[in-house]
Amino acid sequence: MKSRTTPSRLRIAAAASVAMAMGTVGLTALTGTASAATDDVTVQYRTSATGVTADQAEPWLKVRNTGSSTLPLSSVKVRYYFKADSADAAYRFACSWAVKGCANITGTFGTLANPTATADRYLDIGFTAGAGTLAPGADTGDMQLRFHRADWQTLNQGDDYSFGPSQTSYADWSKVTAQVSGSTVWGTAPEGNDPTDPPTDPPTDPPAGGQSLFDDFNYTSSSDPKVSANGWNVRANSGGPGVPGATWSPENVTFASSGGNSIMNLRTSTAGTAESTKHTEVLTKATKFKNGTYAARVKFADAPLSGPDGDHLVQTFFTINDLKAPMADDYAEYDFEYLPNGGWGEPANILYTTSWETYNPDPWQAVNQHTESRQSYAGWHDLVLTIDNSSIKYYVDGRLFGTHDAAYLPERPMSINFNQWLIDLAGQTSTTARSYDEQVDYVLHVKDQVLTPAQVAAKVSAYRTAGTAFEDNVPSS
Repeated sequence: MKSRTTPSRLRIAAAASVAMAMGTVGLTALTGTASAATDDVTVQYRTSATGVTADQAEPWLKVRNTGSSTLPLSSVKVRYYFKADSADAAYRFACSWAVKGCANITGTFGTLANPTATADRYLDIGFTAGAGTLAPGADTGDMQLRFHRADWQTLNQGDDYSFGPSQTSYADWSKVTAQVSGSTVWGTAPEGNDPTDPPTDPPTDPPAGGQSLFDDFNYTSSSDPKVSANGWNVRANSGGPGVPGATWSPENVTFASSGGNSIMNLRTSTAGTAESTKHTEVLTKATKFKNGTYAARVKFADAPLSGPDGDHLVQTFFTINDLKAPMADDYAEYDFEYLPNGGWGEPANILYTTSWETYNPDPWQAVNQHTESRQSYAGWHDLVLTIDNSSIKYYVDGRLFGTHDAAYLPERPMSINFNQWLIDLAGQTSTTARSYDEQVDYVLHVKDQVLTPAQVAAKVSAYRTAGTAFEDNVPSS
C-alpha cells in the first residue's frame, strides 16, 4: 500500500488546484414513491440560498414523526437530489446548526442508478444514535444543512430536482424522500429511480465452481509456519505509510478464538513517539487477484484498549498492485479505510471506499473515485467488494455503499491486504502508552464471479460447515 497521506494530500491538492480526477459517489437509488396512507414521517424543507447560482446549497430540513409509536432517528434517512455541475465535480457536506446537534447528523453523497435531466447525484442525511428518538407528532426542529463544491466553484441549483427557490419558510416537500429502516415512506424520487439494487430477493446460493481463496485465520501466531505456507506475509520491513520512523511489528499480529471462530488481531501501539509506534500489516505474497469478489468480516474500533484516545488511526481491508512509474495507468488499488478519530483533514470518524486509477507522489496528483460516510463504524462489519468489466461496487453489511466507474477498473492483478497504522502523532500528543485493535474473522476471494453479500455469507458458511479452514486454488497470474 502506498503512503496513505492520500486523502489529506488529495484535499491539499484540490485546494491548490492540482489537476486530478475525483468524485463522490455512493449508494444506487433506494427510494421510490410513498403512499400517503403508509407515511411514518413527513419532511419539511426551506432554503436560505434562493439564487439559481450560489456558493453553496442550503437545504434546511425538519423531520416529523407522523406515526403512532416512538421513532428512533437512527432508522431514518432523508435524501436530497441534485444535478452535478460536471461529471467529476466533488462535493462537501456541512451542518451549520441543528436542534439535535450537528455531531448527530451525517451527510453522504452518492450517484443515481438512472440519471435524469434534474438529478444524477444525491445527499443522504442520516442520524447517529445520539440524535435520540421522536415521539408521535414530534419533529427534529431545525437542521440547517449545506453543501458546496470541493473546489468552492459556484454551483448551479436551477436544474436540481429537490431545489425550491420559493421555499423560504418550512413546508412539506415531496421532492425530498425519506426512508425508515430501508423502506421509503415519504416523497417521490426522480423518475426511474425506484429501488432496484440490491434486488428485493437477492440470490443466496453462490454459483457453482469458481477458483477461490478462503482463509479462516486458524493459526497459532504470526510465526506459525502455516501462515507463510498459505501465502501470507506478515510485514516486518520499514517504510510507509504512516508515522516516519515507526516499525511494522509481526509480534503485534496474533490469533485467537472469538464467538466460536478463529480471528486475526492486528494491534497498533504508540506512546506518542515515532520510536514507540508499532504498525501492523498482513498481505498476500502473490499478486494474482483481479476481477471477482473480495470479502472480509472486520471489526473496527473507535477507542484504544487503554490510555488516551484521539490518535489518527487507519484500519483497512484493500487490494493493490505496484506503481511502476508516476501516473502509470496500469496501477490499481481498492480500499475500505476507517478513520475512527478523523485525520486527513477530517475532524471525526469516517469510512472511505476508494478506487484508484493512478497517482504521482511528487508533485502530488491523484486520479481516484471515492465514497465516504461520516459516522461511527465501531464493531463487526461484513465488507464486500466486487469488480467486473463494467464497475466496482462496495457493500457494507449487505447494503450497497458505493459504485465506482469503469475508468477505475484494474489492468493488472493485485495482492490482498489488511493493515492498521497511524497517519501522524498530531491527533493525540500524550506520551502515555495506548494500543488499538483491528480484528479479521475471515477473507474470501472468488475469481471472476460477482457474488451478492448473501452469496458470500452462504459460501463462507459452506466452508465452515465442511471444516475447511483454508483453500487457495486461484491460479498464479
